[in-house]
Amino acid sequence: MFLNLNGRLVDVSSPVVMGIVNVTPDSFYTGSRFLSEKSILTSVDNILSNGGTIVDVGAYSSRPSAESVSVEEELKRLSRALEIILKQFPNVILSVDTFRSKVARYVIENFHIAMINDIGGGTLDELMFETVADLRVAYVLMHMRGTPQTMQTLTHYENNVVSEVFSFLQKGLAQLHLLGVKDVIVDPGFGFAKTLEQNYELLHKLHYLKELNAPILVGLSRKSMIYNLLRLSPEEALTGTIAANMLSLIGGASILRVHDVKEALQTIRIFEQYQNFSTFIND
Repeated sequence: MFLNLNGRLVDVSSPVVMGIVNVTPDSFYTGSRFLSEKSILTSVDNILSNGGTIVDVGAYSSRPSAESVSVEEELKRLSRALEIILKQFPNVILSVDTFRSKVARYVIENFHIAMINDIGGGTLDELMFETVADLRVAYVLMHMRGTPQTMQTLTHYENNVVSEVFSFLQKGLAQLHLLGVKDVIVDPGFGFAKTLEQNYELLHKLHYLKELNAPILVGLSRKSMIYNLLRLSPEEALTGTIAANMLSLIGGASILRVHDVKEALQTIRIFEQYQNFSTFIND
């Protein structure tokens, strides 16, 4: 299973890591806020030196009840950060975390972005699918309901959360493929319009999403489904994140989106050794 990321074929049949760089003052995890030039460069260097494949840059916090950010402010934050990153790391594979087609178009045309990571899955901007199709970039299709400001009030599902997430992603994939978007990654959207119990049901049945025949991205890093369960803060939730990431790998995750790249790569290495041994025994 390969992704074409700016002309480079990235094999995701073996799981890879996407490192998070938030250029926001209000991301839920304080350790992911990078505002100065030095902190931005240090964070990217840490991601790459520890084995990360993709750097995901976001300028709009999607935490529950996050304040809205104007298009102009989002572009200002992103442009500054991307200029800083590309000057020092011109060959880095960059993803931009945005749900706005105007922002997506600008950063792709001006900074050679390889991937758009859309928390809205096309629901927050009706032009997003057409934009990524026109600009021929990879696209992360994530499930959510509402907006970051309203999503936690929208956790009632008529059937069950797994079937509705599957249907949403299946429909979005079909629309994107009709538009000619070939490199689509699906993301079940842990923490977005889902209760703690629904998040764990989704994690337990993550393997169902393999029927979509698309790489699965999982973003569990230090989220409330971990720290609330353990009665900790996000800063104390690394061990829980490692455990949840291992479960997601067992469920079929191809990309781990994380704050802690070194630990995620170690988790993948143990998982792959376990898988190799299991395959050997079965053969």
